[in-house]
Amino acid sequence: MVKVAVVEGDGIGHEVIPVARDLLEAVRPDLEFFDVEVGYGRWERTGSACDEETIADLRSADAILFGAITTPPDPEYRSVLVQIRKALDLYANVRPIRGEGVDVVIVRENTEGLYSGIEWTEPVRACTLRVVSRQGSERIARYACTLAKSRRHLTVGNKANVLKSDCLFVDICTAEAVRAGVPCRTSYIDALCLDLLMHPDRYDVIVTTNMFGDILSDAAAYLVGGLGMLPSANIGDRHALFEPVHGSAPDIAGRNIANPVAAIRSAAMLLAHLGDPASAAAMEAAVGRVLSAGIRTPDLGGDAGTREFGAAVLREVGRGKA
Repeated sequence: MVKVAVVEGDGIGHEVIPVARDLLEAVRPDLEFFDVEVGYGRWERTGSACDEETIADLRSADAILFGAITTPPDPEYRSVLVQIRKALDLYANVRPIRGEGVDVVIVRENTEGLYSGIEWTEPVRACTLRVVSRQGSERIARYACTLAKSRRHLTVGNKANVLKSDCLFVDICTAEAVRAGVPCRTSYIDALCLDLLMHPDRYDVIVTTNMFGDILSDAAAYLVGGLGMLPSANIGDRHALFEPVHGSAPDIAGRNIANPVAAIRSAAMLLAHLGDPASAAAMEAAVGRVLSAGIRTPDLGGDAGTREFGAAVLREVGRGKA
């Protein structure tokens, strides 16, 4: 039995993740689901957002469907996602940007950089250590090159003209691309952000460091309708977690207006990871047909609620199976 851990998280995670779970249950009734609670809501109630027992539960899953997490500006609160990524060694963050005229995959190093978790506060300053290691750079470069070999080419996003740590990252990525026989070029991240938005057809697979990848992929959401449309995968050698790119959006939580497409597409990525590309494609196609029929949530100019949009996708999936 394939076990899937379901983490709704905070805010709109409680609305979009149930929609994605319903679809997974419809296309793969053989999956075994179990709930895991982490996040700010749990922290407020118990003083712990995520503990070792929780991490053990997540480790026991074959895949994790993960909702949005609220991270408050509180020095006592540790980022849940950073904890989980490090504990499960989910070193590759994969964010596909797909839509009309756009087919780009941003591969982001996921365990170090400015999200290394090495931080301290002094009387006159607060410090965060940016870590770019040889091991971390080599394995994310290899992951990106493997992906690019089945596509077209690789771009290495960087700021090596200013940051010495990026010189190491660029050298390693370009060497791995040569070794893999992948066409490769480099681009400074500020110019890359603009050019990707203006000329997305020029790009295929982009690999970059942690913070740069976070910003670049969020900006690229503009190309396909916003953050409500973007899924992501957090991949390691033994574990995998799938989550929408958007945040917990507490300002719209509980109003049945959140866009569940990113969560649904994250669930589709989960299925592909489990070796079921046919079901993943069926779920993606169902989303496409619903959008084409003009059924859209308010962020896309429509008036469909979260639950109603999910029900429409569920009906389309059912028709596809009939």
